[in-house]
Amino acid sequence: MNELPDRVRRRLEEVFGDVLPSTTRDEQDDDPRPPGTGDEELLADRPPHHVERD
Repeated sequence: MNELPDRVRRRLEEVFGDVLPSTTRDEQDDDPRPPGTGDEELLADRPPHHVERD
């Protein structure tokens, strides 16, 4: 992979900053969401036409 010249790299960093964090939220131990706000909440909030019928 070709390295960018320092001048170009510095300009890109100046314009865009740190676009991607070094770790994502799912990789971090401290989940900011309170318990019970995962898939259960999303599934409970489904529109009626998406509810499974027997």
